[in-house]
Amino acid sequence: MSNIGMIIAERAADIGNFLVGRLLPFREKRAVGPFVFIDHMGPALMKDYQNIDIPPHPHIGLSTLTYLFEGAMMHRDSLGTEMEIQPGAVNWMTAGKGIVHSERTPEYLRHTEKPMHGLQIWVALPKAFENTDPSFAHIEAHELPQWEQDGVAIKLIAGEAFGRKSPVPVYSPLYFIEIKSTQRSIVTIGSELYGESALYILEGSINSEGNTFGTKQLLVAKDASLCSFEMSEDCTLYLFGGEPFPEEHFIYWNFVHSDKAVIEQAKQDWVAQRFPKVPNETEFVPLPEPKFN
Repeated sequence: MSNIGMIIAERAADIGNFLVGRLLPFREKRAVGPFVFIDHMGPALMKDYQNIDIPPHPHIGLSTLTYLFEGAMMHRDSLGTEMEIQPGAVNWMTAGKGIVHSERTPEYLRHTEKPMHGLQIWVALPKAFENTDPSFAHIEAHELPQWEQDGVAIKLIAGEAFGRKSPVPVYSPLYFIEIKSTQRSIVTIGSELYGESALYILEGSINSEGNTFGTKQLLVAKDASLCSFEMSEDCTLYLFGGEPFPEEHFIYWNFVHSDKAVIEQAKQDWVAQRFPKVPNETEFVPLPEPKFN
């Protein structure tokens, strides 16, 4: 019997001035463990007049994980943080009870051609931490655990697995793992994973139980402990997941919470501009109008 419970294809989504490939949420799978939102940005080669400019917008009840393969992005938030992220590093922002941030092309790249390619991820917070104080952490690429196993290169970007722990300050049991192959390799992970688990193929392909799966596919496992597959040469994939929460989490726009009343209050607070401000930023993204079918 196949261990693949669901196959989710990357879907195009417009985030204003940039097209992304959306992986989560999916109508039949709203989350994998605590992971509630994943966008694949690019790959894109932006012209000298094209830039990423996402004005200040709010979040509650989640942590964001930004991970770039190519390019650079400047993060500014209402804590006063100003941090450029480069490929391989991690920006981890915990919204808690409320934070506002902007994401823009760094000034020195705004008039040159530049690539943009990466992942933007939201991780829901457990009930006990949904209303925690906001915080921000930046972890450089060399600080992440990296090793070779079964002929592949493995990087633990966030969480705990393989007896190792990433320095990213997560709030619940989870893992986000990068695996790269240079030659055809069989990978057996087995009991190293826990909770719910999924695999995203960025480059190359994998073979699992006689079936071949290619790029831009997200495979959701029936049982995380039965994870075994063959990677093609020059393949890059991401394994992620963790323990699901006992309570349902709701999403409205950029707000994630287990209490719908808290989300409603956040909507009102954003419209009234009661959220904290990002220093030296005057623009903001308005609350979207409700969609009616």
